[in-house]
Amino acid sequence: MDTQTILFVACVLFGVAAAGGIVMALIRVGKKANPPHWIAMLHGFIAAAGMTLLAYVTIFSHVPDMAQIGLLALLLAAIGGVWMNLGRHQKGVLIPNAIMIGHALVAVVGVALLLLAL
Repeated sequence: MDTQTILFVACVLFGVAAAGGIVMALIRVGKKANPPHWIAMLHGFIAAAGMTLLAYVTIFSHVPDMAQIGLLALLLAAIGGVWMNLGRHQKGVLIPNAIMIGHALVAVVGVALLLLAL
């Protein structure tokens, strides 16, 4: 696959992960409870698949600077996601809305940069 195709597939995976993130945010805000663990894990695995493709193409091919900055933003979002899952969700502690919103905003910026790089 060429660089553009890999970037596009990564964007699609991040889009699917974002749909799961929206569902989880609605559950968190609407029910005032953490979402089911299986949704969080599926969201993380799909986002990790996109991250793997993006990291691969960034390391082994030439990608635009915007895609590289997008990768950094998505890595920051991933760190926040791991903290929410392992530091809060798995322990049964309610995920703070501010952290959830920050995670989403950083991820949206990362994906937007990827889309601009296409």
